[in-house]
Amino acid sequence: MKKNSTKRANYFSCTFPAKSVNEGFARGIASAFCTQLDPTLEELCDVKTAISEAVTNCIVHAYKNETGEKKKKITLKGEYGGNCLKISIKDSGCGIEDIKKAMQPMYSDGGDERSGMGFSIMECFTDKLTVKSEKGKGTTVILKKYIGKVSEE
Repeated sequence: MKKNSTKRANYFSCTFPAKSVNEGFARGIASAFCTQLDPTLEELCDVKTAISEAVTNCIVHAYKNETGEKKKKITLKGEYGGNCLKISIKDSGCGIEDIKKAMQPMYSDGGDERSGMGFSIMECFTDKLTVKSEKGKGTTVILKKYIGKVSEE
């Protein structure tokens, strides 16, 4: 079985301030976009959970040493082709020094109040998670989720 890989059929892009009130906004945009693929309730909940974690990571970690609200932004992009939904969440914050370490369960540089499970949760609720980061320039998290049946090719 191969996963259906068709050219991009639809897409969106939006940028918003890295404020906690916008986590729900991002989840709403991504889930509304995902509904075009006719997901099951479980698939839709998976997408919403992964988006919540990714956006929260940006809000909590990316701009912790920054001042000035205008610089603190998150860009959310989505696209699909066939049954593959791809969502990217990008910040232009401090970046991640060691991605491998940051992706380990229970690791957090956010203090005792953080669980360190953000990337683990994203991995659990998506089919593929990619993290790209450059120290001082920001991080991009790419989430892929196959919606519906996997087609044979």
